[in-house]
Amino acid sequence: MNEPHEESPTERLDRLLHVAAAPLTGGLSPVSLSLAWADWAWHLGVSPGRQMELAALAAQLGADTLQGNGNPAGAADEDPRFRHPDWEAWPFHLMRVGFRNAETWWQAAARLPGMTPHHAELTHFMAQQWLGALTPANWLPGNPVVLHANLDKLGSPLRQGWLNWLEDMATPAGERAAAEREAHFKVGRDVAVTPGEVVMRNGLAELIRYTPQTKTVHPEPVLIVPSWIMKYYILDLSPHNSLVRWLVSQGHVVYMLSWKNPDAADHELTMDDYLQRGPLDALRAIAKLEPRQPVHAMGYCLGGTLMAIAAAALAGEGAIADRKRLATLETLTLLAAQVDFSEPGELGLFIDESQVAYLQEQNRERGYFPGEAMAGSFQFLHSRDLVWTRRMREYLMGEREQPSDLMAWNSDTTRMPARMHHEYLVSLYLHNALAMGTYRVGGHEGRALSLADLHLPVFMVGTTRDHVSPWRSVYKLHHLCDAEISFALVSGGHNAGIVSEPGHAHRSYRLATRPARGAWIAADDWERQATEHEGSWWPAWQQWLAGHSSRRRAPARLPRGASLGAAPGEYVLKCFPD
Repeated sequence: MNEPHEESPTERLDRLLHVAAAPLTGGLSPVSLSLAWADWAWHLGVSPGRQMELAALAAQLGADTLQGNGNPAGAADEDPRFRHPDWEAWPFHLMRVGFRNAETWWQAAARLPGMTPHHAELTHFMAQQWLGALTPANWLPGNPVVLHANLDKLGSPLRQGWLNWLEDMATPAGERAAAEREAHFKVGRDVAVTPGEVVMRNGLAELIRYTPQTKTVHPEPVLIVPSWIMKYYILDLSPHNSLVRWLVSQGHVVYMLSWKNPDAADHELTMDDYLQRGPLDALRAIAKLEPRQPVHAMGYCLGGTLMAIAAAALAGEGAIADRKRLATLETLTLLAAQVDFSEPGELGLFIDESQVAYLQEQNRERGYFPGEAMAGSFQFLHSRDLVWTRRMREYLMGEREQPSDLMAWNSDTTRMPARMHHEYLVSLYLHNALAMGTYRVGGHEGRALSLADLHLPVFMVGTTRDHVSPWRSVYKLHHLCDAEISFALVSGGHNAGIVSEPGHAHRSYRLATRPARGAWIAADDWERQATEHEGSWWPAWQQWLAGHSSRRRAPARLPRGASLGAAPGEYVLKCFPD
C-alpha cells in the first residue's frame, strides 16, 4: 500500500485538470475507455475476414428485421420491456426485433480475438449502454404500451409525468430521497428499531448490543460486521424483515457494528484503521462484556471481506499483538462477501490502474469518495432498470415508484475515506492480495495473511442475481482453505436475497456442506448436486449457529455503566451533504 507523498506543482496541475474533466466523463477515466475502444478498433481494422463475417451478420439481421423475424413478444422474451402483447402489433414488432437484433450483432462484434478480456467486456458493456438508451421502449412514439395508456386516459399519464419531471428538476434527488425517508422510513422510528444499547464507541464505529428477547439464550454471541459502504440497518429494516430482530427472537445475543459516515477530516484513515477500530475493537469490547465466550462472527459484503481478514489475522501467528484480550471466534459467516477478487463482477469493469488513479485524484480534492458516486455507479451498471425503465414509468406513464424500506436504506448513502478507498481498490481488486496471500496487516512491515489458516466452521451465502459479489466468486473460498464450509445459494440479488425473511414469497435456496479437508467441487457441479429448499435461508443458518453453540441459559445482564446510549446510536443518524 502506497504511503501518501507531498504533491508537486506539476502533479497538482495534472490533478486539477483531471478533476475538472471528471464531470464530463461521469467520473470514468477517459484513458480506460479510449484504450478499450482502440483495442477493439485495431483488432477489427486488421481482421478483414472478421469484418466480412460481421458485415454478413449485419445483412442477415437487417433482412430478418425487415421481415419481422424474431422471437415473439411475451413471456418468452427475456427483456421485460417487451413482454406486453402490444409489441406484436405493426410497426412496433419491427422496432422490437430490430433492437434485439442490434443486441445480437454487438454480442458478436464486441469481442474480437486478441483483445484483452477486460477491454472486450468493457466494449460490450458500453455498447449495451448505448443500446439501452436508444431502445424504442424509452420513447413515447416507440412504445405501444405508453401510447395506449395515454390514449385510453386522454393523456393524463403524460400530464402527471410532466409534473413529476418538474418536481425532479426543482428538487435535487438527494433532498427528495431524504424527505421520503423522513416521512416513511425514519431511522429509529420506522427502521432500525430493534431495542438495544450502544456499548462501544470509537472514532470510526459504534457497537450495538441488542436486548435479549427470550428467557434463555445461546451463550455465544453473534457479531455482525456490515459493509461500511452503506448504513448498517440493511440488516435491521422494518420489524417484519429485520434479520437482527429475528435472530434475537430465536435466542441469540446479537452485536452489530455501526460505521461512522466519514468526512474530509477522515481522509487518511486506512484499511488497517477499519480492521482495528471495527471488528477487532468489537471483539475487545465483547470479551469484557461476555468473558470467556467465543463469538459467532458474521460479515456482509465488504464487511464480510474485512471479517475474513480479521479471522485470518487471528488464526495466524504474530498479526494481532494483543489477541489474548479479544474474544475468540467459534464460527465465521460470510454473506455475499468475496475474498477472491479475480472475477469481481460488473464493478470490475471499471477498476483498472487508470481508473483507480483517476478516482484517487478526485478523492484527494475532497478527502473522500462520495456516497452519491457509489450510487451513481450502481445506476450506471443497471441503467436499464434503475434509469431508463424508471424514467419511462415516471415521465411517460406518470407512475411514481412506491417507497419501501429497502429503497430508503439504499438512498441513505455513506462516504469512504480517500486513502482507505484507494487501498482497498488496489490491494483487493487490482492485486487480489487476500487470495494471493500477500495482504498485510500493519502495512509493508506487517505479516502477510493466509486464508489457509482458517480452520473454524464457515457458513457462506451467495445470491443468484448478485452483480456486486457474483456467487461463483464468493464460492472461491472453497479452494483457499480446508475448513468445513456450508454454502447456501439463495434466490434474489445482493440485497433482496439477503433480506429474505421467513414467509417471504418466491424465495428458495440450495445448501450443501463440504467437510473439513473435503474434496474440491467446482461451482457448477456444486449447483447441480446441492439440495434445493423452498423458503428463506434464515432458519437453516440459525440451525447451523445453534448446532455450533452451547446449551442455552439465562441471558447475562449488561453491566452498570456499559451503555453509552440507546440503539440505533449516533453514527447512523449523522449524514453530511457531499
